This record gives sequence, C-alpha cells and structure tokens, in this order.
Amino acid sequence: MSDGFATRAIHAGQQPDPTTGSVIVPIHATSTYAQDGVGGMRSGYEYSRTGNPTRTALEQCLAELEGAKHGRAFSSGMAATDAVLRGTLRPGDHMIIPDDAYGGTFRLVDKVLTEWGVQYTPVPVSDVDAVRAAVRPETKVLWVETPTNPLLTIADIAALAQVSRDAGLKLVVDNTFATPYLQRPLELGADVVVHSTTKYLGGHSDVVGGAVLTSDDALASSVAFLQNTAGAVPGPFDAWLTLRGVKTLAARMDRHSANAARIAAALREHPKVSKVYYPGLPEHPGHEVAAKQMHGFGGMISFIHVDGEQAALDVCAKTRLFTLAESLGGVESLIEHPGKMTHASTAGSVLQVPGELVRLSVGIEEADDLVEDLLAAL
Repeated sequence: MSDGFATRAIHAGQQPDPTTGSVIVPIHATSTYAQDGVGGMRSGYEYSRTGNPTRTALEQCLAELEGAKHGRAFSSGMAATDAVLRGTLRPGDHMIIPDDAYGGTFRLVDKVLTEWGVQYTPVPVSDVDAVRAAVRPETKVLWVETPTNPLLTIADIAALAQVSRDAGLKLVVDNTFATPYLQRPLELGADVVVHSTTKYLGGHSDVVGGAVLTSDDALASSVAFLQNTAGAVPGPFDAWLTLRGVKTLAARMDRHSANAARIAAALREHPKVSKVYYPGLPEHPGHEVAAKQMHGFGGMISFIHVDGEQAALDVCAKTRLFTLAESLGGVESLIEHPGKMTHASTAGSVLQVPGELVRLSVGIEEADDLVEDLLAAL
C-alpha cells in the first residue's frame, strides 16, 4: 500500500534520528566529517558542499513527492535552473522558452547563456503546433512553466512530452506555481522538474532555495556534478526550513487554491478589472487542460486594470493585507506590479508584460478579508 501525498510530505526521507531518536531531522551544522582512515567515510559524507544529511533528507523528500529517482537541492531557484541548462546545453545549441516566462529565467537565458553561444526562441507554450514548429535540428531543451509567471498560461505537459520525444529534446517543467501537490510533470512525460523552493514548498517567506528532480540517470549525474563543482548549495538550516515547510504543503495549497478561487470570482465582476488570469475560471483558455493535469488551480492570480498602468500601480499601493513585495507562495498575501518589479528584465523584449498588469500571491488568511481589501483598493 502506497502512502498518500500528505503522509509522504511528512515522512519521506525523514525517519527518526537513529542516534537520538529525534522525530525531526536535525540541523547538521557542520562543514566537514571525521573519516575512518584516508578515503574511509564512516557516514557517507566528507564535506558539506558535496553532501549534508539535512540536505539529503530534503532531496529525498522532494524526489519522492515528484515521483523522481533523483533530487538535488540548490541555494536558489535560479541556481537550480542554471544547473539544468548548463547540464544539458552546449555552445551552438538551441532551446525553446515560454513567450511569457519568468523574468529571472529570461534574464539568465538572454543575458548569460547567449554569451555562451546558446540560442533561444520564445513560443506560446499553450500552442503545441507552435512549439513543434519552433524545433530546429540544434534544439536540445524545451523549457516550460505551467502555469506561467505572470500570465498563468497553461501548457499541456503530456502533449509537449510527445513533441519532445519525437524531436529528441529534454522537456523541463518549472513546477513552482503548481507544486507536486497539484501537478506532477514527470508522470505526464517530462524529463526534469525544477522548483524555486523559496515559494510554496518553503511556504513561509523565510528561506531561499531551489531543487531539480529527475529520473534521467545521466542528467541527474550531470546536475549532481554541477551542484558540487559550482557549489550553489543550501546550508543545513535552509534545507531544514524548507523541509519544515513541505510538511504542511498539502494543507496550505488547499487553502491557497480555495482563497484564490474566491478572489478570482470577485475580480471578474469588478468594473475596474478588464481581464482575470486564473486557470480555475471556465473562460480561461487553458482551463480544460489545467483541470485534466492539475489537482487544483493554485494560489496565483493576475489581472488587468481598465484604467492603465498608473491605476495598477495605485492598487498595489493601497492594499492593507496584500503586502507590496516580490516573491510568492508564502502564507501571507502579496501584491506586485510585474512590469516594474519581477519582470522588469523583460522590458523592451517580446516577453514584456502589460503595464496595467497586477499579480497576486493569495495567502491563507480569511478569504472574506482578502476580498474586502482588494475591492477597497480598486
């Protein structure tokens, strides 16, 4: 009998400590480990950049939740992204990215990888035919976010996995918005899953981290090599904080999703809102695909203010419970202006986001209070 998700989130990789019986995984605050003779690692650990027991517990837990054979934790979501791309691409290679990708991912690809000779094409990842048409002989990676950040576009993972198999590509899915509780891309045919664990997995806005999950042995080996060689690893306390957050992921995501559904419904009826981006709404173009591949629609919403950019900025300044801040996925609600904050790096590019766009990370407060706060600001 296999355990359910919430049970695995609490127990996977987290057995009581064999020495003390500690129910919670200890914070192994050490940089190095005593060896029984030269090359004789008594515990399997030699140096904490290479491996740390607290980090191992997190990696094992996340791998099990995503249904992966291998898990690697990083010091940030961007470090995880960088490891995957440098582990799969070489100068002269080409990759496909969403035409509304996260600004940090776009900046890494556009400003760093292109200097290394990597080419890229932005494509609407909801359009399978457009993705297929963008594949070149030198294409090696199809990078997908679903839902995307910040326009909540939905990609059909199973359909894109078929495109990737046909073309010999690696399909990488950034699963940060959905989390493994709502969506498991590897089960739908993806090769790799990437997370910013800073967001929903950590869940409390108190730690920065990233993770790579895969069942591809060769790619896992490449990512592990880069993790150790480049050294962008989380410290044991960061790993411990993330592991603590994961324990309540199922309960939090249920509340995030329920609150977001209430707010999306209220926003779609407001005269100052011309469009709501939320895959849980029946009119969302990706609603049917999201309903098929997700177990809920998540806690992220974006919307367009009918009165333009300044009005959108004013809303961001007027909320009381929605804190004006970057990031997302914490228990508290956040509001931001993507064009001038998280996605400022896309300005002047084909990925530039509308100036009248507002993004919400809906927390787990009382839904009525959050709706009242937004309506007052509008």
